[in-house]
Amino acid sequence: MISPTDRDIPFADAVWLNPPAEAVADEAGLLVTTREGSDFWRTTSYGFVRDDGHALLTDFPPGTAVEVTFRADFTELYDQAGAMVRVDAGTWIKAGVEMSDGQPQLGAVVTHGTSDWSLAPVPDWAGHEVTVRVSRSGDAVTVRARRADEAWRTVRLAPLDPDAEARAGLFCCSPQRAGLRVRFTRLAAGPADTALH
Repeated sequence: MISPTDRDIPFADAVWLNPPAEAVADEAGLLVTTREGSDFWRTTSYGFVRDDGHALLTDFPPGTAVEVTFRADFTELYDQAGAMVRVDAGTWIKAGVEMSDGQPQLGAVVTHGTSDWSLAPVPDWAGHEVTVRVSRSGDAVTVRARRADEAWRTVRLAPLDPDAEARAGLFCCSPQRAGLRVRFTRLAAGPADTALH
């Protein structure tokens, strides 16, 4: 069962990992502009390490969930945004919407020393508000996502050391360019989900 996120987190109360070119808070949320070539990736297939994507993070202890809502308005290859779980530079999860193969894709990258990547096309999510939810329980993080108020889709179940000190929140990157602008409308927290299904 998915638990409600009962606490909005003011964007000003979270901390930037790799501040973006610009982040402007207003009545509509937070508008973030990326730096050129920003990304999170470790080694697999490409042979490089990137750890300069933009992430605005808050505490993510066991037994909690974090939700990130944003508008999926992407036009160029690898434009991406969503939710990140971060332990350190070699241990993290990013999940959200990314432009690949000419259309928006719902996916996740799980990194334990090296990164993996999974994708599924969501062309009808383009230009819509999307929410990504990460829920931490036991030795796992469950990642879910949905367009607007539609039903949740399970994206990934990934391992995370139950004793790890982790942070979670929003992220965005533009590996192929500068100046991607992402409108985030909500960062929220609550209790972890009580069941996987």
